Amino acid sequence: MRATTTTLDNNRVKLSVEIDDLEMNEAIDAAAATLAKQVSVKGFRKGKVPKNVLIANIGGPGVLRSEAIRESMPDFYARAVADTLIDPIGQPEINITEGEEGGTLVFDAEVEVRPEATIRGQRELRVTIPSPVVNDADVDRQIDQYRETDAVLRDVDRPIVTGDLVTMDIHVQQIATDVEPLDMSDFMYTVGSGTITEGVDELMLGLKAGEEMKLNGSVGGGVTATYEMKLKQVKERELPELTDEWVDENTEWGTIEGMREAIISQMRRMKIVEAQMSQRDAMLVALSELVNEDIVPDVLVDEETNERLHDLGHRLSKQQLSLETFLQVTNQTAEALLATLRVDAVRAVRIDLAMRALVKAEQLEPTEEEIDAELVTTAEAMSVSPDLLRTNLRETGRVVTFHAEVAKMKASRWLMDNVTFVGPEGEEIDRELLRSDQSQEPDA
Repeated sequence: MRATTTTLDNNRVKLSVEIDDLEMNEAIDAAAATLAKQVSVKGFRKGKVPKNVLIANIGGPGVLRSEAIRESMPDFYARAVADTLIDPIGQPEINITEGEEGGTLVFDAEVEVRPEATIRGQRELRVTIPSPVVNDADVDRQIDQYRETDAVLRDVDRPIVTGDLVTMDIHVQQIATDVEPLDMSDFMYTVGSGTITEGVDELMLGLKAGEEMKLNGSVGGGVTATYEMKLKQVKERELPELTDEWVDENTEWGTIEGMREAIISQMRRMKIVEAQMSQRDAMLVALSELVNEDIVPDVLVDEETNERLHDLGHRLSKQQLSLETFLQVTNQTAEALLATLRVDAVRAVRIDLAMRALVKAEQLEPTEEEIDAELVTTAEAMSVSPDLLRTNLRETGRVVTFHAEVAKMKASRWLMDNVTFVGPEGEEIDRELLRSDQSQEPDA
């Protein structure tokens, strides 16, 4: 095989491929073996028909050659892709220019390839993640949760503030749907919990028992409802005094100091783990924003969307649920679901393009040794030999894809070492905290 490439407009490439007589004869023999198992010839068992008899019964050597070309074209194309190291993202348009009837087979294949994005500012990236630092307010809130279990509720006749417990009657009417209204009497709600709908807490602050409020809010799945609430009673929680005696009698600790130290240690571990878990996704999203969304090809977004929809369907089937049932339970339309999946797909494609651009910008292309090492690791995970995996990658045209995955691993490590992680308030986070292992108990 001989394959060359020509760059066309709009991220398209033309492959020009020549298949010599030796390769073509191998393809013809393979096609003959396949047809021999399918064609019935009187006097011969299937699979045992001689090649000359088979040719006579199917219409001549031209028919066999055509069948060989049809069967082998996907393999010819995949090998040409592997040899030229192009990165196709769509289906090729193949045109045979010579050799349909005999001699060297020559064909062109035009295909859209992955665009090369460019990025700037990757060395100045500031990535926001949850802060791993425990402050006094965090500890006080945790202690107050313990105190609330022993709190006394007292009626108040003042404007509502955050934390109050309000008893109310609620009427919920969905807009532009046939769903029956929902009525709840004496519903108890903690102001500030945000468990009804967006905007309730802000509107309720400052009102008093006996007043009414009304607003429109989401019930999920793109559906809006009108909420009408009659505020009947307001109570405040009176927390017990925090003393060593109360701590000793109501918690597992003996003193306020011991309680605070234990809570600080526990919260520090939890917050560090939370920050560590958010690092990768946060830095990938930040990097992706350096890539203009206009460069994202529709074909990649469509493919990613379909994969996500297929994955959702597979997960639902394992739970013995249909997609229709899922849509009903989540109160959304198929169009809304697809729109959500497409947004996620665009983000995923932008991340992929950004990572490839980072590889180029920071010269992170893997060496042959690094590729071979990863190939061995992957082969072991798949329980196959490295040589078999290497052959499979070439025959299926996935050599470039595998190299790109190794390169993106290097890019991910570069990002982790070079971006600046900051907390929600913009404060820079100590990188050593993010590297610490929280899998063991303190002082273990």
